[in-house]
Parts: sequence; structure tokens; C-alpha cells
Amino acid sequence: QAHLVESGGGLVQPGGSLRLSCTTARYTLNYWSMGWFRQAPGKEREGVSCISVTGDRTHYREAVKGRFTISRDTAKNTVYLQMNSLKPEDTAVYYCNTAPKALFPWGQGTQVTVSS
Repeated sequence: QAHLVESGGGLVQPGGSLRLSCTTARYTLNYWSMGWFRQAPGKEREGVSCISVTGDRTHYREAVKGRFTISRDTAKNTVYLQMNSLKPEDTAVYYCNTAPKALFPWGQGTQVTVSS
């Protein structure tokens, strides 16, 4: 069984939207605060957003505030990242993991490319 499975990435024009999903059959994500991370070419992986176990607290890095929304569906054991008003600088491979510290093996991630 795969560890974490991210999906929903793709190629989108600046100003476009994507919705990323993260799920797994291997773990119960509902027990953990979860986060989205991204890694752009030649750069280190960075935290993008995180959400508490109950979903009532969220946090975003400054660069994505007002554009990205993290959420979770406990019934589906899934965490989402709604990304609106995408910019070229959002181009990266996006990963999910526990937050603030990544405790699970990293998944394959999902590529997000913002380009005209």
C-alpha cells in the first residue's frame, strides 16, 4: 500500500485554480494535524499550509494567504488544498504529510505548473 497519495495537480494558466487531494489507505489521517508542503526546482521543500485535527485551526504561509484554503474530510480520510489565483511562483511538486513535523514517508507528490 502506498503511503500518502497526492493528486489533483496539473498545468494551469496564471489566475487559474486547482484542488489538490491527499489520502491514504495506510494511515488514519484524522488522528493528525496535516499539512501541505511544496518543493520547487532547485529549492528546499517548504510548508504551505496546515490544519488541526479538528479542522478548526488553519495556518498559511504568507505567500499563499487569501488564495489557498486547506480543509479535511474525516469521513473520507482526505485532506484538500484549494488553490485559487495561482501564480507562476506556485509552480512546484506538492506533498502532504503530518504537520508541523513530517512523520510519514513522503509520497510521490503532485506536480503543479502555472504557466501561460
